[in-house]
Amino acid sequence: MLLFSLLAFLTGSSGAGEPRCAELLFAGDAMQHQAQIDQARLRGGGGYDYSDCFTYIAPTVTEADYAVCNLEVPLGGGPDYTGYPCFSAPDSYAEALRDAGFDMFMTANNHSLDRRDRAARRTLVALDSLGIDHVGSYRDSLDREEKVPFIKNIKGFKIGFLNYTYGTNGIPPQDGVEIALIDKERMAREIRKTREAGAEILVVMVHWGVEYVLLQNRNQEELADFLVDQGVDLIIGGHPHVIQPMKVVRNEKEGKDVLVVYSLGNLISNMKTADTRGGALVRARIERDADGKARFKSADYDTFFSAKPTGPASNFTVIPSWMPEKIPAAQRTHWQLFDRGAQRIFDAHNHRVPRRHK
Repeated sequence: MLLFSLLAFLTGSSGAGEPRCAELLFAGDAMQHQAQIDQARLRGGGGYDYSDCFTYIAPTVTEADYAVCNLEVPLGGGPDYTGYPCFSAPDSYAEALRDAGFDMFMTANNHSLDRRDRAARRTLVALDSLGIDHVGSYRDSLDREEKVPFIKNIKGFKIGFLNYTYGTNGIPPQDGVEIALIDKERMAREIRKTREAGAEILVVMVHWGVEYVLLQNRNQEELADFLVDQGVDLIIGGHPHVIQPMKVVRNEKEGKDVLVVYSLGNLISNMKTADTRGGALVRARIERDADGKARFKSADYDTFFSAKPTGPASNFTVIPSWMPEKIPAAQRTHWQLFDRGAQRIFDAHNHRVPRRHK
């Protein structure tokens, strides 16, 4: 019996043949500014080529069991693709993110309705055609009722995902499209619905906070406390375009740890200030205990830098912090300013979420 238990532990499976652990990866805001669109068109030979954007980060993304990022652009379908303030990106951008290993996109953010209801709906069709999971926006209210809960079986763990945003830049839906807004009553109902449908682990991803501010505010803390009280296991935040602290807190009522990430910053962008030039990725480990109950176990993070093109043949590129030699020489000062600033925030404010270096 002792030998059997040891073998089960070493192979990562329980006596029932179920996996004992799974790793989820979360990255921040996948932006698409005009310079990114122009560079992709320059390299595309009649299309839009993003194939080199994620080459260096892809091995880390793909080694996770399930990877999620925030798609902060509608896929408008063209022919005119635009950056800030009203985004619209080519489908090949989403395809490049998928090919880099991202399995799910959050689609509830303040730019969801930049090209109004038609593009919001088209985004869902495009993601479905690319085989990419998505949560946060829906064709209409009936579609939302049908699609929530979204529960994914990841290595034997039934994990539910929900996504909400504080707003849509003042643009209301005009033809019934549903963008999941932060509404505590609705959130509590959908959390309960997801649990009742069998989710063992519940992840809520929230678009919140104040742009360019490196610390969370009281509104974020209060909403995080509310979600912890609702029994959520992981709370993943974005929108500020800069990193914010992350911590493991205790839900004493249910006797479990909960991961709270206030902001992961930018995954890729053409933003220029030091704090916006990169972001963090968080890896969260889910385990099944001796009684067969799924639990969030631990998390760690690392950072990456969004390098700008160095010529017509190169592209915007996400470069992990553990590959500094890949950062163009002229941009290393920008990388150091970003990474040191992020490290100061995390060292001072993170709780039980350490940095993991390659």
